[in-house]
Amino acid sequence: MGRGRVQLKRIENKISRQVTFSKRRTGLLKKAHEISVLCDAHVALIVFSSRGKLFEYSTHSRYHSSSSTSISLTLVSIQFHGVISIPYVNGVWF
Repeated sequence: MGRGRVQLKRIENKISRQVTFSKRRTGLLKKAHEISVLCDAHVALIVFSSRGKLFEYSTHSRYHSSSSTSISLTLVSIQFHGVISIPYVNGVWF
């Protein structure tokens, strides 16, 4: 028997919300790594905390080398809610 479903609603307590974010972020980064290894997939993941701090993961060193403080600061200033699709053609992310 597995775990029950978690009710999806905002956690009102700031400390509990931060702890949950930290734990789930770690799990999400692990899953991104797992899918890249198991499926030989290129994975790029960007997560912003409620404070605007950027967390990123990618499977290809090219993404790490292009990541810089100036890019991170630009990304942090963007507020986005929803799903974004980024095309991947011939080994290049657009």
